[in-house]
Amino acid sequence: MASRDHRVTTLEALEALYDKPYGPSVIKEIDHINPHYRKFIEAAPFFALATSGPEGLDCSPRGDAPGFVRVADEKMLLIPDRRGNNRIDSLRNILADPRVALLFLIPGVGETIRVIGRASILTDPAFTESFIVNGKAPRTVIVVAVERCFINVRRRSSARNCGTRLCMSTARACPAPEPFLPRSLAAKSAVPSTTAASRSGSRRRCTRGFSYRNI
Repeated sequence: MASRDHRVTTLEALEALYDKPYGPSVIKEIDHINPHYRKFIEAAPFFALATSGPEGLDCSPRGDAPGFVRVADEKMLLIPDRRGNNRIDSLRNILADPRVALLFLIPGVGETIRVIGRASILTDPAFTESFIVNGKAPRTVIVVAVERCFINVRRRSSARNCGTRLCMSTARACPAPEPFLPRSLAAKSAVPSTTAASRSGSRRRCTRGFSYRNI
């Protein structure tokens, strides 16, 4: 049976186990969405939405054509709540506690973008009707006021060991992104189009060639 002495119970004990964060891990955290983070978010076909409410924590997967999360400006995200199973767990939690965390992913790309902020729920037709797809508008739009935003860099070992990545949307092998070099956030390729004409096929299309250089 494990001894209680091996259980970390204080902040001081925890911090004693790890070095202080430094360099890029600190600099990369900002209080807004800069142009480079914006390109990543607009290219992402999937994100996870974490919320908290009276019944506890929830993490909801959200996916659609790349660009379905709209960057209204550097401090605001707009997210359509598409018709689904009507559990509305995330929405219930937002009403009780507006604090949210979002993790954006692109299949085949090792980096992720994390956004932390506060959310509200809108039914304004000016917002819902701007997200019409196949003649259907979402019932609500989640508005996230951005408080913190930063990139998570993949571990070097995973970049070395994986020659291909599995595309989550089609189960096809996708080309691995180029090695990540921490100097800047210049996106190598253009963000995929999200026009109405391209939406129908974009759900089935793997986002290829998106990588970051020189962070």
